[in-house]
Amino acid sequence: MTDDAERHTMKMAKKKAARDKIMATKTDEKGLVIVHTGKGKGKSSAAFNMIFRHIAHGRKSAVVQFIKGGMSTGERDLIISHFSKICAFHTMGEGFTWETQDKTRDTEMAQAAWSKAKELILDDTNHMVLLDEINIALRYDYIDIKEVVKFLKNEKPPMTHVVLTGRNAHLDLIELADLVTEMELIKHPFRSGIKAQIGVEF
Repeated sequence: MTDDAERHTMKMAKKKAARDKIMATKTDEKGLVIVHTGKGKGKSSAAFNMIFRHIAHGRKSAVVQFIKGGMSTGERDLIISHFSKICAFHTMGEGFTWETQDKTRDTEMAQAAWSKAKELILDDTNHMVLLDEINIALRYDYIDIKEVVKFLKNEKPPMTHVVLTGRNAHLDLIELADLVTEMELIKHPFRSGIKAQIGVEF
């Protein structure tokens, strides 16, 4: 073994020992509040990956879409056609706010989506509930952030994971959450005139 290879092996052995020591202290489990926010692409995609992980492990889950309308998407079509018994899917919005242009109607739809979300979260047979684009509804005050925070803090079953996606997550939600990821936009093909494409955006 060369000197470089030996040094690398020793360095990695020390790193593994330190990592194992840290991991030995991580013994607790709890239902997490997870927030995906930021201007970058991938917030919903990452959240749906966790839903698919739950499906793969045979764990019941649910999705509530707050903004997106009834357009066909790969994840929605796959879940509804193949996994509806293990993952309830509710598309409650009617499209992006700039398309509907009706605040009263958008508010009514968001309130209905929040009612459905609470029902699904309170059902402790659901291991994970994804609230897709709820941050948009909160940003436009279609739903009261104080009510959402209070519910997640006081009524969410202790072992249920709740994932909330969308840009501009409210600071109160970020403070409450156990895990927050901000997707940073560096480049996007839309800026080069390329439209949303099957298998990438939907």
